[in-house]
Parts: sequence; structure tokens; C-alpha cells
Amino acid sequence: MSGLIPESFVEELLGRTDIVELIERHVQLKRSGREYHACCPFHDEKTPSFTVSPQKQFYHCFGCGAHGSAIGFMMHYEGLEFVDAVEELARHAGLTVPREVGNKRQPEESLFSTLEAAKSYYQEQLRVHPEATEYLKQRGLSDEIALEFEIGFAPAGWTGLTGQLGSSKEKLALMQRAGLLSEGQKGKGSYDKFRHRIMFPIHDRRGRVIGFGGRALKDDGPKYLNSPETELFHKGRELYGLYRARKSQARLERIIVVEGYMDVVALAQFGFSNCVATLGTATTGDQVDLVFRAADEVIFCFDGDNAGRKAAWRALESTLPRLREGRQARFLFLPEGEDPDSMVRRHGAAAFGDLLARAQPLSGFFFDHYTSMVDMVSIDGRARLVELAKPQLQSIPEGVFRDMMLEQLQTLARHRLDEPRVPRAAPVRPTRSRSRDAGVLQPRTPLRLALAHLVQNPALVRWVSKEQKLENCDLQGMEIYRELVDFCAQHPHMTTAQLLERWKDHAAQPHLQTLATWPLQGEDEQQVHEFKDALTGLELQWTETRIGRMQKTIDQNTEEKQLQRDLLLRRQELRQALAGERK
Repeated sequence: MSGLIPESFVEELLGRTDIVELIERHVQLKRSGREYHACCPFHDEKTPSFTVSPQKQFYHCFGCGAHGSAIGFMMHYEGLEFVDAVEELARHAGLTVPREVGNKRQPEESLFSTLEAAKSYYQEQLRVHPEATEYLKQRGLSDEIALEFEIGFAPAGWTGLTGQLGSSKEKLALMQRAGLLSEGQKGKGSYDKFRHRIMFPIHDRRGRVIGFGGRALKDDGPKYLNSPETELFHKGRELYGLYRARKSQARLERIIVVEGYMDVVALAQFGFSNCVATLGTATTGDQVDLVFRAADEVIFCFDGDNAGRKAAWRALESTLPRLREGRQARFLFLPEGEDPDSMVRRHGAAAFGDLLARAQPLSGFFFDHYTSMVDMVSIDGRARLVELAKPQLQSIPEGVFRDMMLEQLQTLARHRLDEPRVPRAAPVRPTRSRSRDAGVLQPRTPLRLALAHLVQNPALVRWVSKEQKLENCDLQGMEIYRELVDFCAQHPHMTTAQLLERWKDHAAQPHLQTLATWPLQGEDEQQVHEFKDALTGLELQWTETRIGRMQKTIDQNTEEKQLQRDLLLRRQELRQALAGERK
């Protein structure tokens, strides 16, 4: 099961969704034989290596390795979580997403409607309150940018919003759940949470309002006030401006993370549409995940004072465990007293762009931070450097970047680190310079070929005889083979996408996903022959293994000798069968 959504619904949804039609909304596809081709939307390329298979309902890029179902495409392209991707596809298909009974209450559409109504109310109030519009003008915001970000105003007073949205018991309960009301003392009555503030709606990754940030007009309370944690809004898992940034481009090259709402809006007005802001919290791991789903590079832009550097360091700590191959993080520290809003207005877009281009790489910030804390001249200080930095570096995923950071630590410490060093080659991805068959990194063994054919066409299971299940075979991978054969026998009409979604939590799923991308040549009849050939080869492999094991036994009884003769005869038959298939 995936979350609270029944597996049967996910299967039905993938069956009702045409992946070609879905991807064509975003990418121009060109038919070539049974498949469609295009330049990959997930990386820059001049020669198309992105393929979409209507039969498998599956996409794959031979350049960067991206692949998946319609759900996977929505998650990768739109930056959605699994549940959000399912809901978005269901909306297009005219389906209602069911929820399994017995789990906690799910967010209701009425909650989204309440927040949307509140946003409209705040926007109306902005138009009729000159003090609010004058404040925005003083801050340099144009009417167009205020409209684009749906900025509003919560007037002074205690019941303005309730007077507009309604004060019935049901309405008040919804407003309370949406984080729009505060409770009176001792639980007596409730009143508008946001008062006399410029209002910034916060959207989820589907563009729905889930909360608000309010900026005080005067210094008569907290400068910024955010919606409280609700069923819809978890500030450590959201980023202000992310929905708009993703809408601005199909695939962002980089995202700039700043600290304030006004910074995002001001930078957008100057042409930097790829900005997001944390919501008054330290940068969390969830927020870093969101950024890297949308872009491969992030620039954290913070004030250069102590508070800004502390915030940057917390962002670095959240980023290190997420620095997989191809991802990059940099840091830009502004002069003390400046923020992105003031900086871009004072010096212009070109100058701010130059600053971004010179942002410090994460590696530089990391080692500058630790070397400034110790005496690098003394042995004691360099030993302390290793003690401080090494645990952080070990949180980086294995790969070239981690190796190079550890090597830099060794260089600075002038001492070889006491940890096992296993040489590893960087992950190799198929490129267009290779043939498609050459792009397959694993040898095409009979077992892998059989699995690949079943994953790509479960209906082929009808050609697997009872004997070819090889129930007693203990070769590596045979348990997965038998499990997949049984599964396909029960679901022969599934597409590749549906099958992989059902195996989502299985330990073998990554392996099967790779096999789903294997190019299998020829038309249906040829692929049937190749599948049968793989089954024969698998049985031959098991037969030869058994013969080899028996030959190691010196003393054999009559029954064992007869079994050995039978196996030798069967081996000859299988070899002849394979030779006949290949003629």
C-alpha cells in the first residue's frame, strides 16, 4: 500500500491514465515505431534520448537514467509528493481518491475552500485600505507583482474575517482547523488571528492555499506571524514561492533560498523567478528535498551577520546527507545590514546576478567554518579539525563528492584518515554515444532476460510451464523469479507501470525498474522466442549446476547415478533446443 491510498485505486488510476497524453502536455513527443521520443525534460541534451512506451506506460531516458510511470513523471517533473501526484492524476481522470478506513481524518476540500475564501478577502481588503497599498509602494512593490503573488491585507479588528466567512459553528470550526482564528482566554470565544498585517498566501505544490504569512505594518507585535501547524500546513515541509518558481520554468537550473517573503517577491520583480523562502524556521531536510526535486543546484542566500551564518550552517547540515551525484549547493552571504530585497533594489539585477555567480561552494564554506575554529598550525588543532569535521562528512552519500571532501580533510589535517578506503568508480550512466544494448550495464544472463521480459510484458507468463518455475532451484535470484511468475500469473494484463507500482516497497523493485528499461529487440513473436530461450537457458544453467555438484560426490548409489544420467541427457536436450532456437 502507498500511504492511505488503496493499491487497487493506484492500479486503476494508472490504467486510466495515458502516459503519452500526460507527457505531451509538457514535452513535444515524436513517434518512432512503437515508442515516442523527445529531448529529455530532466537534463540538457541536443539528441533525443527520452522515450515513452504506450505499451509499458513507462518513460525512460537513456541519457540521465530517469524513468518511471505517470505517477513518477508527475513527482519528478512537477516536484510533487506521491499522494499529491496521485490526486492530480485522479483530478484529470475525473476520479475521486478513496481513503482506507481506520486512519486519521484527511484534509477536506472544505478546508481548502475556507483558505481560498480567506485569501480573496485579504486581497479585497488590500484594495480598500490605502495604508496597506502605500506600505507596498514604499517597499517598491508594483501592483503587478502584488497581484501575481496574491498579496492581501488583514485589517485591524477582531472579527473582520469571521464577519466575511461566517460565524456559524461549522464555519468557525473550519476556520479554527485552517489556522485562521485564535482562542480567547480560558477558551472563551475566538477572534481573527491575523490583524493589521500584509498577508502572503502560502501554496502547496499543487497551487492550493494552505496557510499565510503576515507582515506587521507597525512595530506593535511580532514582525512576521505564520499560520500555526494544521492538517494542511507544516512549515518545516513547505517553502514559500516554490509553486510559482516551478511554474515559471519546466525545469529549473537552480533555486535561490532566502529568508523572507518580501525577499522572494522583490527578487521576482527584478527577474529572479527561481526564489523560495523558508517559513521562519531553520532549513529542514524536508525543505532541502523539495528544492532538489525542482533543481540540481541550490544557492542559500543569507545575511552576513552571525545570525545569517548560523542559519546557513544549519542549512548546510540539512543538505549534506542529500548531496547525491549531480547535486550542488552554494552559499551567498550579503553585507551586514543588507538583505536580498534591499540589495537588488540598491544595486540592480545585474549586480545581484554577479553576486550569485560568485557564491561560495559548499565545500569552501564547510572547511572555512571548521578551520576558523581551530589552530591549524598545531597538531592538536588539526586533530580537533578531524574530530569536528569527519562525522559531518560521513553523512554525505557515498560517491565522488564524499571521497573528495574526505581527501581535502586529510590534506588540511596532514594526516591520513583512519577509515577503510575502498576505491569506487563514479556511477556510470548510459550515454547516446553508446548503442542502446551497450548502455545496459549488467550482463544479459538468462535469469535477467526472463525477468526483463516479464516486467515489460506480464502476459508472457503463459509460456512458463510448471517445470520451468524450477521450484527447487537455489540459484541466486530465483526467489524473485518465482515470486514474479506467480504475480504475473495473477495479473497478466498489467502494464509495466502498474506492476512496478505494486512492487513499490519490495526489496527487488530497484532491480526490476532497471530491467524495465532494457531494450528488447524485435516484434511480439521474436520477443516470445527470446523469452522462451531465456527460460531454456535458465533451466540449462540449473541442470549444469546440479551436474557439477553431483560430480563432486565420489560415492554414488544406483539412484544417484541414474539421476546423473538423466541430468546429462536433459542437458543435451536443452543445448539442442537452444541451438535450434538460434538457427
